[in-house]
Amino acid sequence: MEQDNKTEKNNQQTSLLKRFGISLAGGILGGGLVLGGAQLLSNDSNSTSTNSTKSQTTQVSNISYDVTSDTTKAVDKVQNAVVSVINLQKQQAMSDPFGGLFGGNSPSNQKEEDNDNLETSSEGSGVIYRKDGDFAYIVTNNHVVSGSDALEILLNDGTTIKGELVGRDSYTDLAVIKISSKDIKTTATFGDSDKIKVGEPAIAIGSPLGTEYASSVTQGIISAKNRSIQNTNDDNEPVNINAIQTDAAINPGNSGGALINAAGQVIGINSVKIASSTSGVSAEGMGFAIPSNDVVNIINQLEKDGKVTRPALGVSMYDLANISSQQRSEILNLTDDVTAGIVIMTVQNATPAEKAGLEKYDVIVDIDGEAIESSSDLQSILYNKKVGDTIKVTYYRGKEKKTTSVKLSIDQSALQQNNTNN
Repeated sequence: MEQDNKTEKNNQQTSLLKRFGISLAGGILGGGLVLGGAQLLSNDSNSTSTNSTKSQTTQVSNISYDVTSDTTKAVDKVQNAVVSVINLQKQQAMSDPFGGLFGGNSPSNQKEEDNDNLETSSEGSGVIYRKDGDFAYIVTNNHVVSGSDALEILLNDGTTIKGELVGRDSYTDLAVIKISSKDIKTTATFGDSDKIKVGEPAIAIGSPLGTEYASSVTQGIISAKNRSIQNTNDDNEPVNINAIQTDAAINPGNSGGALINAAGQVIGINSVKIASSTSGVSAEGMGFAIPSNDVVNIINQLEKDGKVTRPALGVSMYDLANISSQQRSEILNLTDDVTAGIVIMTVQNATPAEKAGLEKYDVIVDIDGEAIESSSDLQSILYNKKVGDTIKVTYYRGKEKKTTSVKLSIDQSALQQNNTNN
């Protein structure tokens, strides 16, 4: 019985040891797992630390974004057709103190000196609009080429070639240059400027501040249409532009460059900007371009004849809209319903206007059935007429409405010659 009790006690101890052993083993295994996990975490932490050190160096993402928009497409169509125009002029050569004793002023040497003395006088922009056989044609501003002794053209790819002046028109501030077509791959297309809308996108391309910034692109909108820009150029010649106004950035050097629409069509040739008012108030975003429809009319004549022949009325004018209602009533003696037209300020002798009986203070309101609200309207109509044509002019003389026929018998150059003789 005692033996049985000892045996049972031993069995219990063995069982307890087994359970303890299992428990201990489990504890060791669990500890091993915990320790192992700690080791793994430690290794991962070291790895992360190493990667973190490596990732502290800034790198460019390998994800790129190819931006394509109406603007980029429009620019791509015409950018290679926009060039820089370099106006070269002779510099004053120093006189030979030896009177040509050593051949310094011989005709051949003088010619070489003239070529050597050519220096850049100014830089502007231009637009290649046509290729014809061995030649390509560029439109630019008259004031860009004015006074030039030679012209150089800087293409968009950096190539510089010689340019030859075909013709220029100071009145519209336009000129045409001829170049070799050898390296020309892109020409611009003219859009219909009569169909543009105020508020639509407008993109200017050119060389602001010269060739250093060639092919610069700026974007804005069409701010207004039919802005009358009247001025005189450096040669004291009258300039009269029926302009498109835009807030696309235009700076000196942009002159002669392209103003394009969202389709990549040229709708204007950039010509001038207003930096301040006559009172000295500074202005921003007021650039002006010659409408493409007027441009095409002029450059076709310049290519053909080297000049523009346009008929003249022989009057100086002022827009009625700029005259106060009191002056309309007291000076012009108009009725209240006449609010738009052009006022004749002077009539020159022996001109179509005088021969037709037009007088000072007559107010022209209609020509050939088209309403005349500004001098730019009259200009546009005359552009489409030829010397020898007859137009029907409707006007007010005081409160009386009259109509007369005017035969356009002289052109602007003849009118200027008459002024010189007088």
